[in-house]
Amino acid sequence: MSLVRFDKVSLGFGHHLLLNQVNFSLEPKERVCLIGRNGTGKSTFLKLISGDLHADDGHVRMDSGIRISRLEQDVPMNESRQVFDVVADGLGALGQLVRDYHHISDQVANDPSESNLKRLESLQHQLEAKQAWNLQQQVESIITKLDLPMNKSMSELSGGWRRRVLLAKALVNQPDVLLLDEPTNHLDISAIQWLEDLLISQQVALILITHDRAFLQRLATRIIELDRGILTSWPGDYQNFLRRKEELLAAEEKHNAEFDKKLAKEEVWIRQGIKARRTRNEGRVRALESMREQRARRQSQSGLVDMQVDTGKASGKIVFKAENVSFDYDGESLITDFSTTVLRGDRIGLIGPNGAGKSSLLHLLLGDLTPRSGSIQRGTQLEVAYFDQQRSQLDPEKSVIDNISEGRERVEVQGQSKHIIGYLKSFLFDTERLHSPVKSLSGGECNRLLLAKLFTKPANLLVLDEPTNDLDLETLELLEDLLINYDGTILIVSHDRAFLDNVVTSCWVFKGNGEIEESVGGYADYIARQQLLLKPDKTQSANTKKPQATNKPKANKLSYKEQRELDSLPALIEKLETDIETMHEQSSHPDFYKQDNETVSALMAQLANCEQQLEKAFARWDALEARSSGN
Repeated sequence: MSLVRFDKVSLGFGHHLLLNQVNFSLEPKERVCLIGRNGTGKSTFLKLISGDLHADDGHVRMDSGIRISRLEQDVPMNESRQVFDVVADGLGALGQLVRDYHHISDQVANDPSESNLKRLESLQHQLEAKQAWNLQQQVESIITKLDLPMNKSMSELSGGWRRRVLLAKALVNQPDVLLLDEPTNHLDISAIQWLEDLLISQQVALILITHDRAFLQRLATRIIELDRGILTSWPGDYQNFLRRKEELLAAEEKHNAEFDKKLAKEEVWIRQGIKARRTRNEGRVRALESMREQRARRQSQSGLVDMQVDTGKASGKIVFKAENVSFDYDGESLITDFSTTVLRGDRIGLIGPNGAGKSSLLHLLLGDLTPRSGSIQRGTQLEVAYFDQQRSQLDPEKSVIDNISEGRERVEVQGQSKHIIGYLKSFLFDTERLHSPVKSLSGGECNRLLLAKLFTKPANLLVLDEPTNDLDLETLELLEDLLINYDGTILIVSHDRAFLDNVVTSCWVFKGNGEIEESVGGYADYIARQQLLLKPDKTQSANTKKPQATNKPKANKLSYKEQRELDSLPALIEKLETDIETMHEQSSHPDFYKQDNETVSALMAQLANCEQQLEKAFARWDALEARSSGN
């Protein structure tokens, strides 16, 4: 039975219809990803399920007794309570009782006074009366599972750790349905991968909104897209969605063209006047009126962001040269003896945990910070556009248009003069939105506005600190295309693995304790090399043995058995890939999780085993090929 069901649900604000006669159902253990443009109503959709909003029309139905939790998009910045108290909020009305018992227990441990003991006894009776003893254990259990500092205040934690606390709050009541709104924001790559594993292991029904394509690809068993008020369901993973959506758009374009051609023909007929009336074909006239109404109701596909950046004059060949740079913050060494040369045209990604020093290194290179030791040489003719993840270049009290115009009516982009209103429309800001204060914008709109502000001036060096947060998938891909075709130099801090793989040509990896490793290629290239390094080097261990006699085979020559194994590996790999693809298709089917737990668990275990075998087969193939070729 469906956990959640929408029956012809409609909701709008003013004249803007976000949901138009939407039907939807969520089955147990499904992992559904909701995608769509910023401002199309994705967060509104989640709030309808959580009960924070109510539909204008239609019905939102829930299975009897189900528990629903929602992880909100925004992380509270002014929260000073302890982690335990915030997590206990997820228990609802009983959360206060659990919090009080937790704090009085701590007080009794330090001060077993009569008043404290009486208070403890009273709370014990209340917990017994409400049969809520297990709730205290649930809070402590989820805090332990997520490795959270129970008694620290939220103000002491980084954005990533606050996100973990909010996730614990959402999970503590053991929900049947978990709603996640941009859960990877503020998380570094290791935390995102940890979250993926956690959500897969929870076996809870998920509806998630995310711009992280790697996260989406691994988790989603179904994609639902909200576009112009219409909700469309696409079984399978994200790659399947992209393929089928392209086919649908092509079919829609063809159908609209044929419809418009027929409508134009009928309009010519009706304008003939007397001849048309002579036919007395009232049915044809009514059909024409119906076609006009249908054409008027047709909603055009939303426009695309038109991002352009002028590289201006070329910078010098050397953009930055750092020699033995070290930097400390609050007594902690973030960067130690780091040396590098950045050349014109380099595209470098900065990877590492939150707080590792990525933003600090950018500020050191730009001259905003001074290193403890070492030197930094900056190139000539640098024109810098800096995207600050805190968006400090935007004034939240000023309007959208005032943040960009700076007293001008026109801006010049790539040698073309554009009116400020037209320029902002190319970043999908409609006329009504132009005079809204920035503080009223969503996170994605703020990021679009900051990009629009940066691109009004020529820049041959783009320094981007978390530019992908909150952007919808289409805008994110357009930003990717712009950066791929950009002629200047790029430094990017990002935790988006797909974005890094698509854009950068090398990475600086922050390993901890001030160590930074340079790695050629994107994130996937770095991980692949790390995995190879972790494998035992059999050839090296063989070289430590006594020298072989000259008439014995050389160390890099394969034995007959090994050569047979190498010859058979391509067929094995192809079979494993086919089996894995088949199992992925089975697990992506909407009815997959309707089966009994044993069937589901058996297939998932078989899938994990095949993926492990495939990884070993590739590693073995690489090793044998390397030995065979003498490398």
